[in-house]
Amino acid sequence: MLNGENGMAGGGALILVADDDVAIADAIEIYLVGEGYRVVKAHDGLSAVEIARGQDVALIIMDVMMPGVDGLRATRSVREAKDIPILMLSAKSEDADKVCGLGIGADDYVTKPFSPVELLARVKALLRRAGMAQTAAGAAGIYRSGGLEVDADAKVVRVDGEDVRVTATEFRILAFLAANAGRVYSTAQLYEAVWDEPAYNPENTVAVHIRRIREKIEIDPKNPRYLKVVWGIGYKIEKLP
Repeated sequence: MLNGENGMAGGGALILVADDDVAIADAIEIYLVGEGYRVVKAHDGLSAVEIARGQDVALIIMDVMMPGVDGLRATRSVREAKDIPILMLSAKSEDADKVCGLGIGADDYVTKPFSPVELLARVKALLRRAGMAQTAAGAAGIYRSGGLEVDADAKVVRVDGEDVRVTATEFRILAFLAANAGRVYSTAQLYEAVWDEPAYNPENTVAVHIRRIREKIEIDPKNPRYLKVVWGIGYKIEKLP
């Protein structure tokens, strides 16, 4: 099942900006308010977690490097309670930092320095996808492959009758592939279908989410039964009786 609830997914949505650099947080607030969003700010990870858990936040912009509880630990804590879309900010450009953020539950990332146009585009895309997850995950229905069941109406994933906790992004990936079981999708095709935006170097983003899904639905993630890689081509949900 999906973890928690998302807030509004359009104009007026409440966005949490967590960054210990006050000037950056204030600048982001100006950009967001100019687009009609409401903003609440935190300057450390602990405050960010408290706000995320206590208010109807639609999206979090989370800086990685913050005093005390850093952005990665804060993201992990938020994920334990809610499935709020999280956009990571990092001053580092190495793939390892991005993969780490995605691996602990972030939905997307932006590397500092960033342009207001890029930041707002990422925010709008995440909110749009969160709104889509509340209304549909592809064609409505229940898709089964062996012991795997993806209920697109109830937004529930089950394996051998047991509910599996997944994030909204993980659910969209599973729902899309399950609705098209047996068909192989390239990384770019999967990214564009699930993230609803053009694919620019999506390999790490998709691979991390696939790995997390496998850890949740497979008995042996290294020898998956359901979510398969077709080497050199892409991913598919195996068609099983």
